Amino acid sequence: MAYEALLEEQREETRLIIDELLEDGSDPDALYTIEHHLSCNNFDSLEKAAVDAFKLGYEVTEPEELELEDGTTVMCVDILSESALKPELIDAQVEQLVNLVGKYNVDYDGWGTYFEDPDAEDEDDDDDGDVIDDDEDTGVRH
Repeated sequence: MAYEALLEEQREETRLIIDELLEDGSDPDALYTIEHHLSCNNFDSLEKAAVDAFKLGYEVTEPEELELEDGTTVMCVDILSESALKPELIDAQVEQLVNLVGKYNVDYDGWGTYFEDPDAEDEDDDDDGDVIDDDEDTGVRH
């Protein structure tokens, strides 16, 4: 898939995910853990992309093997960030990661997150150390 077509598909998917979460009652003001999914049949390439993502400030999960429906095996990692549920912020991360993984022939398999209950008690009410100022967040990690 061509680069621009992939980004456009991801932008549409981002809006769909956000709309569905909000329609289901997820907290529009919560800070969400965004899990960007990467896969590759070459572990060395995946590892290089994961290291670059880590250097940009993303958290990276341990690689896992995944067997596909056709019986082939790929290696996968998730690239994690925390973000407001704003499409422009997530779009910026997607574009940054698509550019990064393209250098290593790694597949960007989309992103996901979890429902945030607006009625749940905030565990971090007394800790402002991890708060991201939405006005300054561009989505891109450095």
